[in-house]
Amino acid sequence: MQLYTTFLALLALNGINAALNEPCYGANGVAGVCVSTATCSASGGTTSNNGCPSDPADVKCCAKPSCGASGRNCRWTSDCAGSSITGQCPGPNAFKCCESTATGFGGYPAPNTLVVGACKQVAVDGARKIVAAFPGRVREIGCVRDCACGANPSSDHCCGKATDMMCSDAGGTATISGREIAEWVMNNRAALNLKYVIWGQRIWNPSQDSVGPWTGWRGMEDRGDITQNHWDHVHVSYN
Repeated sequence: MQLYTTFLALLALNGINAALNEPCYGANGVAGVCVSTATCSASGGTTSNNGCPSDPADVKCCAKPSCGASGRNCRWTSDCAGSSITGQCPGPNAFKCCESTATGFGGYPAPNTLVVGACKQVAVDGARKIVAAFPGRVREIGCVRDCACGANPSSDHCCGKATDMMCSDAGGTATISGREIAEWVMNNRAALNLKYVIWGQRIWNPSQDSVGPWTGWRGMEDRGDITQNHWDHVHVSYN
């Protein structure tokens, strides 16, 4: 299991384009989930505004920073270093009361090493730099997809010039751990030869956007699941 931290300063209170039952960042950066205000209240959670702006007006970011025994809180299970208790937190089953008080994300063995070939040198080099900057934080790296280069102009994976930095326990498993990685990618755009980066339904492109916190990045449409909305990995495209 990964560990968890609130990133008090790093995770700002501004909004994101989260989808219903998907992650959001609550007050002081604690883990939250986008649910109806009634669901949040019934579970003893606290809502904050602007965390789920793409959802209906009665859907807000719901956090529950205290559950179960002292020091426990509601987290996404991928971010819990110990066992989790059901029935004490709002939202989907993956958002549970974590019995561990450990902090910090990570704990994964070194991920697979990419090989230059179908995956281009720029992507291999970029992935290595990201893994080196965040040891134990990336579980797996994806690069090439089974599609002809140029056949899908919206996907740099077809040309081997993109990497998916998986940072949760499994594909389709939500985490809030990727923001720090995504912002590091933005800040190291020149060294990575960055084309664009995506995390948590937000995108940043050095040719279009000003440098700033992830909360100010351009929002993306709801694509329907955790992986497509980039809540289990940071997507990095290279020039």
